[in-house]
Amino acid sequence: MAEFSYRQRTILFTVDVEEFDTAVEFGHTISLAEQIAVSTQGLRLLSDRFDSVGVQTTLFTTANYALHEPALIRELAQKHEIASHGYFHTTFEPADLLKSRLALEKLLGQPVTGFRRARMGFVDPTDIQQAGYQYNSSLHPTWLPGRYNHWGEPRKPFVELGVWQIPASVTPTLRLPLFWLSLKNFPFSFYKQLCLQTLKADGFLNLYVHPWEFTDLAAYEKIPAYVRRYSRNELLNRVENLLRFLQPHGDFNTMSEFTASLTQTASVKA
Repeated sequence: MAEFSYRQRTILFTVDVEEFDTAVEFGHTISLAEQIAVSTQGLRLLSDRFDSVGVQTTLFTTANYALHEPALIRELAQKHEIASHGYFHTTFEPADLLKSRLALEKLLGQPVTGFRRARMGFVDPTDIQQAGYQYNSSLHPTWLPGRYNHWGEPRKPFVELGVWQIPASVTPTLRLPLFWLSLKNFPFSFYKQLCLQTLKADGFLNLYVHPWEFTDLAAYEKIPAYVRRYSRNELLNRVENLLRFLQPHGDFNTMSEFTASLTQTASVKA
């Protein structure tokens, strides 16, 4: 499997924009309207921090969420990339790949080229290709007990059936995940150093969070403490601190920009 070098270090700070069904997953009964409202509140707060730092991101958005908040998604699409996170967050079937892409494209009036499945679930590469995507960022190459074991999967971008696979970042040797739960639960200085070490070793960094994390989750007491930890302003400040810490060490890009640079590099090598 070919590995690709990058002309510059690339930081991909991405957001999985979705219905707040995490509360439902842990036993709360809340309406869809509340799920949408919680995510919208967090997304607006997080977007303000992106503006403050001056970074671009990719927002992996469920079609269901986008159709409930069309004005907000159109507004954010002026600054950031919108990619597909499936049609619904709770359920998935292969037909949702094309259905969600077309729904988002109709809403935005522009192409949607990337996909990430909810909870980093497996997606058949043939289905991704046939749905017309240029990249897929659903692979988390580590082991999460009770979720998946992707320990032996590639850590760096690769092409499969003509589609770029862009894994979420894990540390080079121990494959410690650098995802949202690590941002919340690792000592922050340690987490920042792990991100920097991974960026320097791999040439890219692919991180992700969820908007609902940036709201006050105290009322959802059934959600475990390790998930509710550092919500609202504490986590917003932590993210802004991280972005400013990483800013001198690489360029913040959208996923589509990154895959375009990978394609160009691959073409030059060929």
